Amino acid sequence: MSRDDLALVEKAKAGDKAAYRQLVERYQKRALVLARDILRSQEDAEDVVQESFVKAYLSLDKFEGKSAFYTWFYRIVYNMAIDVKRKKQRRGGEKAEYEDSLTSDSIDIPVSTQRFHDPQQEVFRKEVSSQIHTAMEQLSDEHRQAIFMREIDGMSYEEIALVLGISKGTVMSRIFYARKKLQQLLQGLASAIRGDEDDELTVVGVGVSSPGKV
Repeated sequence: MSRDDLALVEKAKAGDKAAYRQLVERYQKRALVLARDILRSQEDAEDVVQESFVKAYLSLDKFEGKSAFYTWFYRIVYNMAIDVKRKKQRRGGEKAEYEDSLTSDSIDIPVSTQRFHDPQQEVFRKEVSSQIHTAMEQLSDEHRQAIFMREIDGMSYEEIALVLGISKGTVMSRIFYARKKLQQLLQGLASAIRGDEDDELTVVGVGVSSPGKV
């Protein structure tokens, strides 16, 4: 855990609400995206994240610092989101489609390209980001959540395993198949955008080359 997070946690444990507010501001957006991806509802996700922060605050005395604060907190968010999702499914109230799907503004998809330095680069990046969101939605829940945590949140395999409550090997397997699927889905995007360019497009840990190129 970063020294900054640790210091804030210790202050929060001592009753410093301003310190805990800093942790909320630091991880609220990322937690909201995770919850929204699971629940497919902006309103439900906001409720879960708010309740998760309250639960985490009341449970700070149980946090021993053996993992990063955000890993511990994400585990709380994930469990609460899954619990709400299961309750909705039992009531038959889960919506079939994403009511407020991930957009280019909700998270920053890492897009790395070679030799794209013209004034149109930002427009290009946004177009690619939009296409990636569409491709991510075609992954299974398990694969999407795993690669999201790895490539967008930058979590280690061990941290993801802790959040999801699965083994490191299972995490690695899910990410492998998620990358493979994304590579297939993004081939058309790479070909359409680059045309005859030889550049390689790298997104969410996936290198995409035009069909027929190595």
